[in-house]
Amino acid sequence: MAVGNEWINGYLEAILDAGSKLRVQGVSLPPLEPAPALASEESSAAYNPTRYFVEEVVRSFDDQALHKTWTKVVAMRNSQERNNRLENLCWRIWNVARQKKQVERDYSQEVARRKQEQELGSLEAAEDLSELSEGEKETVPKPDGAAAHLSADEQQPQQRTRLARINSEVRLVSDDEDEQSKDRNLYIVLVSIHGLVRGENMELGRDSDTGGQVKYVVELARALAATAGVHRVDLLTRQISCPDVDWTYGEPVEMLERLSSGDDDGDESGGGGAYIVRLPCGPRDQYIPKEELWPHIPEFVDRALSHVTNVARALGEQLQPPPSDAPATALAAPVWPYVIHGHYADAAEVAANLASALNVPMVMTGHSLGRNKLEQLLKLGRMHGPEIQGTYKIARRIEAEETGLDTAEMVVTSTKQEIEEQWGLYDGFDLMVERKLRVRQRRGVSSLGRYMPRMAVIPPGMDFSFVDTQDTADGDGADLQMLIDPVKAKKALPPIWSEILRFFTNPHKPMILALSRPDPKKNITTLLKAYGESRKLRELANLTLILGNRDDIDDMAGGGGTVLTAVLKLIDRYDLYGQVAYPKHHKQTDVPHIYRLAAKTKGVFINPALVEPFGLTIIEAAAYGLPVVATKNGGPVDILKALHNGLLVDPHSAEAITGALLSLLADKGQWLESRRNGLRNIHRFSWPHHCRLYLSHVAAYCDHPSPHQRLRVPGVPAASASMGGDDSLSDSLRGLSLQISVDASSDLNAGDSAALIMDALRRRPAADRREGSGRALGFAPGRRQSLLVVAVDCYCDDGKPDVEQLKKAIDAAMSAGDGAGGRQGYVLSTGMTIPEAAETLKACGADPAGFDALICSSGAEICYPWKELTADEEYSGHVAFRWPGDHVKTVVPRLGKAEDAQASDLAVDVSAGSVHCHAYAATDASKVKKVDSIRQALRMRGFRCNLVYTRACTRLNVIPLSASRPRALR
Repeated sequence: MAVGNEWINGYLEAILDAGSKLRVQGVSLPPLEPAPALASEESSAAYNPTRYFVEEVVRSFDDQALHKTWTKVVAMRNSQERNNRLENLCWRIWNVARQKKQVERDYSQEVARRKQEQELGSLEAAEDLSELSEGEKETVPKPDGAAAHLSADEQQPQQRTRLARINSEVRLVSDDEDEQSKDRNLYIVLVSIHGLVRGENMELGRDSDTGGQVKYVVELARALAATAGVHRVDLLTRQISCPDVDWTYGEPVEMLERLSSGDDDGDESGGGGAYIVRLPCGPRDQYIPKEELWPHIPEFVDRALSHVTNVARALGEQLQPPPSDAPATALAAPVWPYVIHGHYADAAEVAANLASALNVPMVMTGHSLGRNKLEQLLKLGRMHGPEIQGTYKIARRIEAEETGLDTAEMVVTSTKQEIEEQWGLYDGFDLMVERKLRVRQRRGVSSLGRYMPRMAVIPPGMDFSFVDTQDTADGDGADLQMLIDPVKAKKALPPIWSEILRFFTNPHKPMILALSRPDPKKNITTLLKAYGESRKLRELANLTLILGNRDDIDDMAGGGGTVLTAVLKLIDRYDLYGQVAYPKHHKQTDVPHIYRLAAKTKGVFINPALVEPFGLTIIEAAAYGLPVVATKNGGPVDILKALHNGLLVDPHSAEAITGALLSLLADKGQWLESRRNGLRNIHRFSWPHHCRLYLSHVAAYCDHPSPHQRLRVPGVPAASASMGGDDSLSDSLRGLSLQISVDASSDLNAGDSAALIMDALRRRPAADRREGSGRALGFAPGRRQSLLVVAVDCYCDDGKPDVEQLKKAIDAAMSAGDGAGGRQGYVLSTGMTIPEAAETLKACGADPAGFDALICSSGAEICYPWKELTADEEYSGHVAFRWPGDHVKTVVPRLGKAEDAQASDLAVDVSAGSVHCHAYAATDASKVKKVDSIRQALRMRGFRCNLVYTRACTRLNVIPLSASRPRALR
């Protein structure tokens, strides 16, 4: 064993001893993995001593020291089994440490590369947007009073590289406007698909998915429904029917809040109020974590789309019935959602798909950002790259959040720090580019195809109904002796008061209150050092530490036991007995009483965390009239700027903490002023204020098309019009379902593909194959009961269509549907253009007019060939959303080619392009980048597109964000 590496030697011996004990107990010792991981933060794995000691060695020691120990072990090699095992064990741990260092090195290089690419993309976008052309300067609209909304820098042409300041404040509606808004009947959809969501008795903390986010979305739904002008709020979540959870999570609809208006008929499908709507998604008899929900999101989107459409119709019939003189066949205009709000990454992807399909604005909120989570895990050494992907599905989560940024009109954040330090990590958001685009939008000039979502800082709301009026009254309050002595008290005192006051020698002193979980990031040890080293502070006040619940410190998981052990040692070092309270237990219902006790003693609340993302406890303390001292890192900066009820400090400086506490405790005038300011401004964090601010931001930042354009298939031919051809597409699609799903990979031969399709067609219900069953009903395009989608792109090595294989597939599909009597329609989904698709079908011997629709150019175009072989104009208008047009055409070849590629390796193919599809010929697949890399570079420059390789990777189609083959089919 190596001299000087006693710690390593001790760990290795401990591993061998732990392994022998496990074998004696009949437990097999798990082999060391190439990259061992600690128990996940979001899972409760059993304690494994071997894994624990391995992690301690890998974290704490350099691989050179490990190698030195290994060489010494090898030198001591003999025939004893223990030494042989020790040698093998030492080498394997050393190898793990080297791999860990390599992972960290690769990640740091990737971060540096991304940062450089982001800076380059931001610089390119800023250069394009920095100066206004002469034509744009002349066409800037100048409405009356517009100058009042612009600063002096904005009113002059931008001649400097420095960005002009703009007024980004959103004005809240006035009382008169609030009265007028009551006439609006807004329908708002919230989406939160993971966790256990219900309105009452929320099981917060039951698992990692059921936390503060569940409480936030439920309270938001209630508060929005109680806001003037909002008629209905639907919170869409996943339906769970399994024995592991309560039966209430399987109820399809749960009412949260009903409108107080008397005309509400109580119909859950069309009535007003707030509802939790649970939709089946994935395995219904199993509760799965959010990391396993990703494959089931398309199913949730389809069910959510059906629900929203039905509710929109019902609300239209209830709130906007046709005029009395309208024809009997007239239908009420649906009330489409005012906004669709996705919470967290999975729900953001659902909301993006719903918003694109319905053409309504989307808002998103990220409660636990993927890139931020990734950096935290790697910095803390909790996991290595492959394990993070396997456990947390970080790559999938990040892409979902990027998809949300592509579609979202607005992103709701709790603090300004979240914008810069969290959302700034993503490809889809650049603060500088967003501000430049905002300036151009205010000036009425083109954004050159670029787009960035708006960031809106709206802190979460709180319910202050539990705050007693006595808590907000000024003055000295009740006599302390009455609070302490139950005999003199007029009413029974909360038990938690006695539990805290029993620690103090002099309970009459003001109380310094710290309330947090026992986490090293909460920085409680620095607070104790500041208190222990200041004699004046100890003489002036007591210190109360509410650090979660515990029975035995040794049994606490994670770093909680370490923190509490350090707290007890510091109390002993500074001899703080009788001056510091640290109760072992408290209930959630005790928290308001704890704040009240601190306020009664004219105390101060302190949050000394190293970094505090938001700071909900600061708002809670202010609601009870407690001045605060808080960290200057994170959300407290914004909170104290609004409340003006305390001081910000450097959490690393014990002297700064001591000075701030003494300033508030010793100066009663400042203490009283801070208390009054907090109570006066606390309404800014109430739910009514949150909802009014939320709706004001949505109105200011989101584009609400009016009237709403609903996609419809063009009218059916005259032959079928006599049989009721004026029915809408929505009616004809009520019973539509995709009954066949065949994925034929490109390496299958023609016989295999045809056999797969024929086998699937034979498995269809016999009723669908009954000859002539639908002829009397007059089924025609736009009036089918089922659709067969042929999505077989067959290409030869030269990129040309494989006519022979495609012909067999089409013939198999057509022959199977001949007996359906018009009940079944056919759709061809392809990456080809409309002329190429028509020509290929004719080469296969099929009439294009026999298809109900052709989805072409990878979903950028829809053609109804039974009408005409041209792109449908209504669908073209739909996919034009956020399409950069020709602005992106010359950028793609520059960003898509590899370093050693020539100009001809990725060149514009004009003949294969269209208005909403830029096509590029890729002559050598090895000389062009992958889709993900090109999309990342475009996002960094503010371009939002979908990219698809087709024709055996010889063509790259760049299409609008709202276009894709699945979305076109939906």
